[in-house]
Amino acid sequence: MPSSAQQSPARHRSSWPAIVRILLVEIVVLLALSGAMIAYLSWSSEAAWTEFKAAGKLLAPDSSSPVQTVKAHAPCDRKA
Repeated sequence: MPSSAQQSPARHRSSWPAIVRILLVEIVVLLALSGAMIAYLSWSSEAAWTEFKAAGKLLAPDSSSPVQTVKAHAPCDRKA
């Protein structure tokens, strides 16, 4: 195997386009993964917010229904 000093300069120049292509592919893949992650986080937070609002509506009393109060409440006789 020849040492790096014995390799021709033309061989070094020919490897640069391959390195640049690899870097560009890595950047494109990272951008695609980042975009997919952002889209997933946006979708999941919207779904969670919708579920949270729906759960709150189930727990909140209906304000249109009147609240009935007990007027004549007789105390219980407790006999020991």
